[in-house]
Amino acid sequence: MANTLSAAADSAGRARDISAAANAIVEARRSAHPVAAVPLPDADASYAVQDEVARVLRWFDDEGPGTWKTGVAPAPLQRAHSRLPAPGIWRSPAVAGNWPFTLRGIEAEVALRIAQDVPATLAARLGDAQAAALVDAMCVSIEIVDSRWTEGTRAPLLDVVADLQSHGALVLGDWVPFAPRDWSTQLCLVRIGQRPPVERRGSHALGDPARLLADWMRHVTRNGHTLPAGTVVTTGSWVGILDAAAGDGVAAEFPGIGAARVQL
Repeated sequence: MANTLSAAADSAGRARDISAAANAIVEARRSAHPVAAVPLPDADASYAVQDEVARVLRWFDDEGPGTWKTGVAPAPLQRAHSRLPAPGIWRSPAVAGNWPFTLRGIEAEVALRIAQDVPATLAARLGDAQAAALVDAMCVSIEIVDSRWTEGTRAPLLDVVADLQSHGALVLGDWVPFAPRDWSTQLCLVRIGQRPPVERRGSHALGDPARLLADWMRHVTRNGHTLPAGTVVTTGSWVGILDAAAGDGVAAEFPGIGAARVQL
């Protein structure tokens, strides 16, 4: 009996934590003012917060293809995944205008587009190469990092994941056909304002952005959902997070793939 009561108390406490964190993020988004991070017990709670915020703000009432971000995360998570709301996804060249940023961190990435529906049964058995074979196109993307927490990107990891991995907005360049390539030689150039360009080569955390796909596909389909054809996923920064400010022009270029631009 005592164990049953303890389990019930733990479950109730967990539900309160998820509700409190979701309410805090919704408040921060509606007011455009960050709030203090709310401690969360585990990764499942972080994803439950993502789902609850999306439900309240009605981000994903449409079941069609969406846009996601995925990336390497510190232990114990290893990987983290977030579906992104459509209003903050822009085609290049983009103008941020009065978009309510608190931070303006810049990540240069490669986004991939999935060519076919991926049901849970297929996702469960995919390896990295098989998942990459389901990609039909790629483009350069610029992720603008922001946070609903007053701690910003220094908030606890589980709170960062709950807050869509500190997503602010995403800019997508022109699509080109996807083909295997030697990512270790891929050059990435980022220009922010009048500063000298930042140059990196072969600097994706896993060496190949497509290596994230199988894990991400299993996450998307974990509750029996099907990942729709045309879904886009951006796959992690090649330059870390670079600081930018309102008024800066930002350009990211991956020679041989393309470029993306945004005016902040």
